[in-house]
Amino acid sequence: MPVIRFQDVDYSSHDQETVLECLERHGVSVPSSCRSGVCQTCLMRALEGSVPAAAQQGLKDTLRAQNYFLACVCKPRAALNVALAGADITHHMAATVLEKTPLARDIVRLRLRVAEPLDYRPGQFLNLVRADGLVRSYSLASHPALDGGVLEFHIRHLPGGQMSTWLCETLAVGDTLSVEGPLGDCYYLPGAPQRSLLLIGTGTGLAPLWGIVRDALSQGHEGPIHLYHGSYRAAGLYLVDELRELARRHANFFYTPCVDEGEAGSIHTIGRADQVALADHPQLKDWRIYLCGHPEMVAGVKKKAFLAGASLGDIYADPFVYSVPGSPAEAEARASTSVSGR
Repeated sequence: MPVIRFQDVDYSSHDQETVLECLERHGVSVPSSCRSGVCQTCLMRALEGSVPAAAQQGLKDTLRAQNYFLACVCKPRAALNVALAGADITHHMAATVLEKTPLARDIVRLRLRVAEPLDYRPGQFLNLVRADGLVRSYSLASHPALDGGVLEFHIRHLPGGQMSTWLCETLAVGDTLSVEGPLGDCYYLPGAPQRSLLLIGTGTGLAPLWGIVRDALSQGHEGPIHLYHGSYRAAGLYLVDELRELARRHANFFYTPCVDEGEAGSIHTIGRADQVALADHPQLKDWRIYLCGHPEMVAGVKKKAFLAGASLGDIYADPFVYSVPGSPAEAEARASTSVSGR
């Protein structure tokens, strides 16, 4: 019978026994709820071995591509080495600061280099770790092939934010910090080059979208790609020239900068990015949608996109959280390091 390896211990399974049943029979506690492949509470990842297709039904393409599966319905045919979702961060390494430059009034571009190339997908995120153990998660804006191995992050400086203040004010070029990851399932997947893509971001939610757009174009995506980036005022927008140049060079890429406040007839569209995007594209059947930024925006657009015909499996979200109590500003870090939390 197949052997299930979990946390460096081997467990023998019975015929037609699921991974969840096997581990529980051996006294191993695994999160679970419905036990029928619906709630995804028992999400795990196969580090080695192949999982049956039936154990991945209902998962996003990006999760299937990373060998995630549902333990409650997975009946393995061969040995598996498995881990809980989000518990298999394998890369912990030191990174050196190469560059810190302003992108907007309160947004800093942070570029790091690690000793060995990091295998990640544009749009995923890393945990940045300070020497005293303080950890925050930031989305990657870089592309492993296009940016020469340099890791790029867009850091919004929040007054009172422990990590963002340190990154923006104290950390200097030449200093080192630790990074761990990558994590996350908000990234471009090839295989459907004709599909329409809609990307909506607010504030530094542009960071992962910048990577995703460049990745899609570099892989020859042929369908239309629409990116809407929003800020309360025009001063909060950034990479405007770079995105317009990208749109000039690629006929299938469309960039719309949006501001909540401004004068009609300006170079920016007046209105919230999510509202403008959904008004422009009221029918979203068969579209892939990427949402990054304010959690209320992400939750609201998820619902509206579904009602507009988009499949929930085609909506990839990267919501941010408030790290400073009472702060009206954009979030300091990503919402969660759980791959199932989107």
